[in-house]
Amino acid sequence: MSRKDWTAPAPLEVERPRLPWWLMLPGKALFVAAPVIAGYVLVRVLDFTARRVWRYPVTLVAVAAAVWFGLTASWWWVAGAIALVAVVGAVWRWRWPDSFDRTVRRQIASEWRRAWVYGRVWRRTTRFANLIRKAGSTHYYPRVRMVRADGWRDRVGVRLLHGQSPDEFIARADSLAHSFGAVSCRVRQDKPRRIWLDFIHSDPLRDPIPPPALVGLGADVDLRKMPVGVVETGRLWNVRLLGNHVLVVGSTGAGKSSIMWSLLWHLAPAIAAGLVQVFGIDPKGGMELGRAPHLFERLVFDNGPDAVELLEHVAALGRSRADQLRQAGAAAWTPAAGSPFVLLVVDELADVVAYQTDRGLKTRANNALQTIASQGRAPGVCVLGQVQDPRKSVVDFRHLFPTKIALRLDEPDQVDLALGENARTRGAAAHEISEDTPGVAWTITDGRKDIQRARAFHLTDSHLAELHAFMRTARPTPLTLVPSVGPTGPAESFDPPALGEAA
Repeated sequence: MSRKDWTAPAPLEVERPRLPWWLMLPGKALFVAAPVIAGYVLVRVLDFTARRVWRYPVTLVAVAAAVWFGLTASWWWVAGAIALVAVVGAVWRWRWPDSFDRTVRRQIASEWRRAWVYGRVWRRTTRFANLIRKAGSTHYYPRVRMVRADGWRDRVGVRLLHGQSPDEFIARADSLAHSFGAVSCRVRQDKPRRIWLDFIHSDPLRDPIPPPALVGLGADVDLRKMPVGVVETGRLWNVRLLGNHVLVVGSTGAGKSSIMWSLLWHLAPAIAAGLVQVFGIDPKGGMELGRAPHLFERLVFDNGPDAVELLEHVAALGRSRADQLRQAGAAAWTPAAGSPFVLLVVDELADVVAYQTDRGLKTRANNALQTIASQGRAPGVCVLGQVQDPRKSVVDFRHLFPTKIALRLDEPDQVDLALGENARTRGAAAHEISEDTPGVAWTITDGRKDIQRARAFHLTDSHLAELHAFMRTARPTPLTLVPSVGPTGPAESFDPPALGEAA
């Protein structure tokens, strides 16, 4: 190899060590300032000790007690105490694994991953990802506040630098995920200058989730939080029906029916008791909703005149209720109003409001649905609409649905169309949901910043057969809709208009 073929090595990048300021003082000045320096060092040591005691009180007290007992008595007693603690821990883990996992294992795993996984390479990673600031020769790094290891994910709390925004971490989420060996990274804003980095390592929603037993449902039905599945943190996924409308978006086979059937499954006792009325439109000829027809007060199997007439009936019912509530001095419907809660289920919403070839029927359907969506929440009418295409040209009144649910979508751009602006940059990756996990969805509610990932209950054919049999043979049983009494008191009961009758 000739000399001209040589390649100069890259310069070694080593950060200049930051020395204490007093080491820069001349000898006499250092002697004069020694008491001040000693006091400063003492304060820093006390601050460091206090922080560690606050963070690890049990561990530090136990270690200090063991050392003191070993020095003053016998180390054999310390070894015996350690063995006893190990035995108690083993029994605890065997008999009460959930409690042990929550109290012990997660805490140990959190501190281990904080020190070994993130602490070792945090500065290098943030520097390579251009997440630091430099002033002169000094580098400033965003600080890790805490780490919480949940098994399937690590939650890393980060304190931002001055002049730094969460958008910088959002733009580098993929780089951070690869740097720390995670499948993905989501960024959540906590407080000013504080964010959470969620490093996802596995999918807790990979397996189907069966619904609870129909006969075991409680005597209280809370329309403010109807269970439809489980969020990835393990809590119930609740959807609000009272004073709300729900839009479900998903491609073919994404599991839209799972959300609908999960709601109807939990509403079945209230429907049988006459506390909830459900109207349904299934343009697919009843292949979906027709599997349990006894759930519905009225069910239409096309997108023609019957469907439009049903929509206009529900719109008239909402206006009639609004007039009655106004006369009774009530601001909104409550379960004490003497009339049932109304749920309108529209499967394949686009077939009714966009793909209808008859212009007159299409206009009437759009007018009726927009009336229900804009005026139906207060009088106790809720719309559950399902659609495959979230574009504005298909459903131009999607902004009237406060709760939006996005299952598997075909294109990344559809995520923001379904869930709202910047939903994808905030972590909602509905376009990345696997075809093997139908029912997995991202959901957001107007007025809330957080976006949840959840999976709806999986109702099989046997579940639907059980639901159908339950509605055929069920007898009204005492149930309570929550909240039972509103702030304005109950309104007088009234009879809704007949189908096709004007309000």
